[in-house]
Amino acid sequence: MKYLLDTANLDAIRYYTDIFPIAGVTSNPSIVKKEGKIDFFAHMNEIRSIIGMDKTLHIQVTALDTDGMLRDAETILNKVDDQVCVKVPVTLEGIKAIKTLKKQDVNVTATAIYSKQQGFLAMEAGADYIAPYFNRMENMGIDPDDVIASFAEMIGLYGYHTQILGASFKNAGQVDRAFLAGAQTATMDPSILSAALTQAHILKAVDDFDADWKSVYGDVTISELQ
Repeated sequence: MKYLLDTANLDAIRYYTDIFPIAGVTSNPSIVKKEGKIDFFAHMNEIRSIIGMDKTLHIQVTALDTDGMLRDAETILNKVDDQVCVKVPVTLEGIKAIKTLKKQDVNVTATAIYSKQQGFLAMEAGADYIAPYFNRMENMGIDPDDVIASFAEMIGLYGYHTQILGASFKNAGQVDRAFLAGAQTATMDPSILSAALTQAHILKAVDDFDADWKSVYGDVTISELQ
């Protein structure tokens, strides 16, 4: 399992990559919007400097047509680095762009996936990652567990190198379900990871341990015992 942060906030990325075993960072135009009108490429380069080259950085094209997507991809690779995973929505124009980018050995993340057929086509086009939108599918009455399981089955059956990158989560339970269904990676808002470790019953257990220890040894930790 690999966890990615779905944010472009520099402070959040610095903070949470220091805590969690993070494998990368994803963004899209809606996430970038939250940061205001930033110096886009300087901002993306700063994210790269925070996470390093050993983690994946996923940046989405904004053009809607194939030629524009390819120009966007070239610009991203030139102005950030050639290891960026270029995110391309799986539309008619997008699938054509994915085919072309893979011929150029570009890392591609196929995104905005709501159906099995989108994922299957993206795999066949050579996408390195496919990003099914878990919560959005569920809201539409589509079973995201079944969709992800079908992707995993096809990857295993035909040997695609594609990884399933679960996205669009609202809670940790959905992330767990995505992994159990077969997703190898998942990207989420940092608050989901934080909430998973700061629930009241967890904190109470830690406080109880602390109180029991101090009732015997006082304010002395194990490392301070003589």
